[in-house]
Amino acid sequence: MFVGVDVGTGGTRAIVIDRAGRVVASEAAEHAPIHSEHIGWAEQDPENWWQAASTAIAGAVKAAGVTIEAIGLTGQMHGCVMLDASGNVLRPALIWADQRTQPECDWLTETIGRERLIELTCNPALPNFTLTKLLWVKTHQPDIFAKIAQVLCPKDYVRYRLTGEFAMDMQEASGTLLLDVANRRWSEEVAGIAGIPLSWLPNLYEGSEICAYISETGAAATGLPVGLPVAAGAGDQGAGAVGMGILASGSVSATIGTSGVVFAATDKPTMDRLGRLHTFCHAAPDTWHVMGVTNGAGLSLRYFRDTFAPINSYDELAILAADAPAGSAGLLWAPYLFGERTPHLDAEARAAFVGITASHTRAHFIRSVMEGVAYSLKDTFTLFEELGIPVQSIRLGGGGARGPLWRQIQADVYGQPVERLEAEEGGAFGAALLAGTGVGAWPSVAAACEATVRAAEVIEPKDKDAMAKGYTMYRRVYPALREIGRA
Repeated sequence: MFVGVDVGTGGTRAIVIDRAGRVVASEAAEHAPIHSEHIGWAEQDPENWWQAASTAIAGAVKAAGVTIEAIGLTGQMHGCVMLDASGNVLRPALIWADQRTQPECDWLTETIGRERLIELTCNPALPNFTLTKLLWVKTHQPDIFAKIAQVLCPKDYVRYRLTGEFAMDMQEASGTLLLDVANRRWSEEVAGIAGIPLSWLPNLYEGSEICAYISETGAAATGLPVGLPVAAGAGDQGAGAVGMGILASGSVSATIGTSGVVFAATDKPTMDRLGRLHTFCHAAPDTWHVMGVTNGAGLSLRYFRDTFAPINSYDELAILAADAPAGSAGLLWAPYLFGERTPHLDAEARAAFVGITASHTRAHFIRSVMEGVAYSLKDTFTLFEELGIPVQSIRLGGGGARGPLWRQIQADVYGQPVERLEAEEGGAFGAALLAGTGVGAWPSVAAACEATVRAAEVIEPKDKDAMAKGYTMYRRVYPALREIGRA
């Protein structure tokens, strides 16, 4: 049996799976809300992740009541956890959604050159990436910067608490802007120019490699046995893709979590010269992937619920939304609550409802949020077509795969059939497969996927013409909002 742990934005989930890919136990614990002191800021306390992870792992292991062979980790990417020489957290982590670092992005681009930076890391400088957050601390909190001895991402901090070891996988490291993605190693050139000592960066591993073992402290907190092997794992998108069997060229996933991601596997680094797509190492050796990211995907629905319908569950919102027609009678939602990555690369982008009339009901507003998120993911499919990246099949993941309405909206917006999988645990499932591969349960990551990943349902498009019309209107919203915001 194998444990997969997903240190997400809203909470941590731990699952236990067997060698057939059946989930035999699952437990989750919520995180405290994102702290946003100023517009565009987003921070979380790493201690909160550790407490949630301890609770979730202990609950899942106890519920499973079986012998655990290995554990793998995944989680939200890009977050910047800064530790001192004693391993203590120096300040709350700036997480993926934080948009305050545009000046640092501009400095990197001017200093290294945009084309050279993409050549070195396969990606442009964006506020989401870990390096830009480090540079913000260097500029604005130099006393804290001077004490840094180690830099980790969220799930790697949880690994440190479980094992006492500093480690990071290739896929996660790709999102730091400090990795030479094409050659799968830290970029000495970028780190040197940015003033980041390589000694701050953890050892690198492929996703299924065993990189650490559970310590006595980790065992006491979770119920896992001392010495249990810990696989390197992957960031949430890499592990989620493994859990969905997205390893071969032409296979694509569309995942709606707090953020939204369209992810395509590739057999070589494929770079967008304009930097609108991310090019990262995949969780399996000698594979890469491209992905487009929407910052405010599931976050949009959570924001709407918390702000306008706090007494309703997500299921209740979906039931209400089903009363509205496809296209929401012309009501549009632009999901730019924390700026936007793909395709706009605009940290100052702002969200909006557009086209409100007196005839629109709450059902229209809820459905328009769901459609707007799907439109934002459609932007990545549009880029894939432009760049010649094949899309032969689409598998759905995250919260957007769990409800029938959002599944249907995605099929209609993408204009082709989509698949729902039997296991809907996403990143945690993929992390467990990586752990199993690491201890020889399967000979390769691909073999693990072949043995365990199965489609449960194919959803055919029903209203793709209405959604195509809606998408055309949606594409006109961002330029108008940008003009208003810059006026």
